[in-house]
Amino acid sequence: MRDAENIRQVEALGIDWLGLIFAPKSSRYVAEPPEYLPTRCKRVGVFVDATIPEVVRRIDDFRLDIVQLHGHESPSYIAELRKARAVSIIKVFSIATAADLRETIPYGQAGCGFPDYFLFDTKGPLAGGNGTQFDWSVLSAYDGPIPFLLSGGIGPDDAERLRAFHHPKCIGIDLNSRFEVAPALKDVALLHEFIKKIRYEQDQ
Repeated sequence: MRDAENIRQVEALGIDWLGLIFAPKSSRYVAEPPEYLPTRCKRVGVFVDATIPEVVRRIDDFRLDIVQLHGHESPSYIAELRKARAVSIIKVFSIATAADLRETIPYGQAGCGFPDYFLFDTKGPLAGGNGTQFDWSVLSAYDGPIPFLLSGGIGPDDAERLRAFHHPKCIGIDLNSRFEVAPALKDVALLHEFIKKIRYEQDQ
């Protein structure tokens, strides 16, 4: 996100994390800090194969709490980033079949290259924000130690599917393109209704 007022409105919904995309090829690219950055929720910086110095610069300039790695970053890259800055790290994997989950194995070993979270997204032509879903049932094959977030084209009509989805390592969901009125601009009313429904259903 990059519009100051839109950030304020979305943050007021009680979200946990808010994303800022630093991949120059993305239509959601954030070049400079907006006039307002969230203060009540955590700031997530999204990167695609960026250099360590570039990630560190963005961490400092935007006071990021979390770094989301959406490219081909290796465990050794994560280890180097951890030494540079004390932030939480999400490593993203593109999923189509259960076989794709094997890519997580090198990252699940104990050591400095151990990310805090995985994010499972849909395989597509873009690094993220494709707006399409994969078959969530393939995640039943995931038995690694690292908790994950569910992503990939989750939209306003998916509340019931999310209620039916259960995995002991799933800690949250990622909402993006299907709640936008334009790239990087969220539909606040749509998000509000969806979040209210999800939280109501979780409390039942």
